[in-house]
Amino acid sequence: MPKKDPILHPVAIAQVMINFAASHGIDQDTCLQGTEIIEKELCDSDALITRNQEMRLIENLILALPNEPALGFQLGMQYNIATFGVWGFAIRTSRTLREAATRAMQYLPLSTAYCNIYQFEDGELFGLGLDPEPIPPHLRQFLLERDMATALNLMKELNFAGVKIAGVELEGAPPEYASLIEELCGHKPTYNCKRNAGLIRQEDVDRPLPMFDANLVRMLEDQCKIQLERRKVSGLEGQVRQQLLGTLGLVATLDNVAKTLAMSPRSLRRKLEQEGTNFRAIVEEERRQIALQLLIGSSMKLDELAIHLGYTDTASFTRAFRRWMSCSPGEYRKNHCH
Repeated sequence: MPKKDPILHPVAIAQVMINFAASHGIDQDTCLQGTEIIEKELCDSDALITRNQEMRLIENLILALPNEPALGFQLGMQYNIATFGVWGFAIRTSRTLREAATRAMQYLPLSTAYCNIYQFEDGELFGLGLDPEPIPPHLRQFLLERDMATALNLMKELNFAGVKIAGVELEGAPPEYASLIEELCGHKPTYNCKRNAGLIRQEDVDRPLPMFDANLVRMLEDQCKIQLERRKVSGLEGQVRQQLLGTLGLVATLDNVAKTLAMSPRSLRRKLEQEGTNFRAIVEEERRQIALQLLIGSSMKLDELAIHLGYTDTASFTRAFRRWMSCSPGEYRKNHCH
């Protein structure tokens, strides 16, 4: 995964998730557990949270609703243009949908997207493709569904201009809840495709949008640039987590991560201490969160799970898990799956 500056997200996006959870009977404290997001921030429209805080909230939501079908799609349908502030309004006031798509990707960090998003043309069709590869494996399906549903929902908001979705393509076989996805997005997806994408006819993609305002677009673009600068965060802890959850994986050593971040192991250790943490604590926290998710949300055997989390054997993983949760992985899975 390419190295990127971590970007802060507006707490309003987290609030959408909390409201969604509440509609399913999940309380706010459960959503915020381990995120270090405080209630005061939720009431502040200007408050920002880190990507890691948002991912922890997402993990909590998945853990709280392990049997809810199409959970990512359901959540994605809660986001609309207004949710994203200046980024959303910059899209709405664009000249055409093609221009809106280009502008959306130019300032993509201001959205909720975790997938790599790209434009393409395929004969008479224009498409937005979603590549979930950069997303940590335990969150990949959920966030692909959320990003896809959000993209489709934003396209639908332009429907008043005569723009209609021509197709939805998804990799892999249809899930058990395929009928619910069809109901939610209003279009029957095509499965086992070579990509994940939303499609629009070329004749529609260059159709003028009724909200276009050149002066307003310039003003909103300036605001988008300001927002991007404001939301950039240089915290080293976030960059380390990004490497552990990306291509390096949880088997990575401090030396591996230091080399990827172009610094010496000693400097990495010292700078993490200055931020009030250390490499081992970061690895442990990520292992614990992923273990909880996979124990409930998958049928992965314990020896496979141990290897996935970077342990040399199952016994080492079991000892660590008992230290975290005061029970064995098998006991935790049995209790929570029941």
